[in-house]
Amino acid sequence: MFAFFDLPVKTAEQRKRATRFRNMLRQLGFSQAQYSVYTQYYGCEANTEKHRKIIRKCVPPEGEVRLLHVTDRQFSLMEVYAGEIEKEPESRPQQLLLF
Repeated sequence: MFAFFDLPVKTAEQRKRATRFRNMLRQLGFSQAQYSVYTQYYGCEANTEKHRKIIRKCVPPEGEVRLLHVTDRQFSLMEVYAGEIEKEPESRPQQLLLF
């Protein structure tokens, strides 16, 4: 699942809310792919609903968040470039983490 977000950061309170939101994503097991793009691997879409509910409740006022679930196959077709150099996308975890 990808979490894309655009959060206001003009005031100190807005920056605080944006930081809390990013920290919440990390606590849910998301990894930062880009500054406002985080990813988390789930074995199936049904496993995402609990985290989707948590994220929905934590969206800061005036913020915009988009969640996108893709299949393993779709993820494997992603192309990643750093400058002019093509990089391999991250691979899915070898085993699921239980906590």
